[in-house]
Amino acid sequence: MNSNRVHGTIDDVVGSAKRKVGNLTGNTPLQVKGAVQQVKGKLQNAVGKVQDAVDGANRQANPSQKTRS
Repeated sequence: MNSNRVHGTIDDVVGSAKRKVGNLTGNTPLQVKGAVQQVKGKLQNAVGKVQDAVDGANRQANPSQKTRS
């Protein structure tokens, strides 16, 4: 798991929490900020998954080469 997946998951969870708190308190700006942060996290996590897939394919194609972490 690379750093994009970690940071993406964190943003997704924090954004979800902000969105829910905004819903409970009627704070629309907080809801929007939370939704935006959640989308950012999902995108960053998706980028990390693609990077992991590419790294895995590279390892299979070139087992002696080191990959990034």
